[in-house]
Amino acid sequence: MAKKVESKKNKKNDAKVKKENYFEGVRSELAKVKWPTKKEVLKYTIATIVFSAILVGFFVLLDLLMSAIKGGL
Repeated sequence: MAKKVESKKNKKNDAKVKKENYFEGVRSELAKVKWPTKKEVLKYTIATIVFSAILVGFFVLLDLLMSAIKGGL
């Protein structure tokens, strides 16, 4: 019976150590990340919005063209 209790305690301690090691690993990996500056985030955001607007315009024109060919206009 003493071995069962002891093995349960060891499992809990092992799980606790694994969890601590996991978070230490996460912290060290996040420290290696090159986070973008505010200027870079703004630049990428504007580029994304412009590209999305171009795609929307392309598909609207394509839809209008298809509707005209089909005779919907």
